[in-house]
Amino acid sequence: MNQPHHPVHPGHDHPPGPLADASVRLARVSDAPAIGFVQAVVFREAYAAELAPEVIAEFQPQAFATAWRTTLQGAAADDGVLLVACAGEQVVGLAAVGASSDPDADDRTAELLVLAVHPEARRQGHGSRLLHAVVDTARARGRDRLTAWALASAEEVRGFLVAAGLDTDGAHRERVVGRDGESAEEVRLSASLEAA
Repeated sequence: MNQPHHPVHPGHDHPPGPLADASVRLARVSDAPAIGFVQAVVFREAYAAELAPEVIAEFQPQAFATAWRTTLQGAAADDGVLLVACAGEQVVGLAAVGASSDPDADDRTAELLVLAVHPEARRQGHGSRLLHAVVDTARARGRDRLTAWALASAEEVRGFLVAAGLDTDGAHRERVVGRDGESAEEVRLSASLEAA
C-alpha cells in the first residue's frame, strides 16, 4: 500500500507542525500505533545494510505497536519510561530509558534503550529534545550514568550521541535482531550524569 509522502504515519493527513509546536511528553497507550510505525520505519532504515531483506520485512509497525502497548499498559513497564517527540499532535519520534541490564552496570546506571526519529522529521531538534528528556528522567530516578548501544555501522547515530556528550567506552556485543538468530554488531557509549 502506498503511503502519501507528507504524513509521518497513517491516520494523520496533515504535515508535521511548525517547530514552535515541537514537544516531548510521556507516551500514552493511544500513541502505540504511531510509535510502532515510527520505530518500524527507523529500524528498517538502520538495519538495511546489516540484514537480509526478508529479515527487514519482519520489522512491522503492528508488532512494535503491540509490544509498546503492553509496556504502556504496565505489564512490562518495570523501571522504564517511554517518551515521544511530537510535531503538533503528531508523534514523530520516541525514546525509552530504563535500568541498564549490562553485567558491569550498577543500580545507578540508566540505559537509553531506543532513540528513533522518523526520517522526514529529522534535523528539527526532536532527537536532542528526546535525549535531554531521557537525561532528566534518568537523573530524577537517581541515576548518575547513562549508556546507549548503537549499531557499529551507524556513524550518524554515534556522531549524534558523541556530540551530545556520550563516548564509546570499549564495550561491544552481537545483538540478535532476527527470528533465525541474525545478529548485528553494536558498540556502547556512555556518559556521566553527575553535575560538573
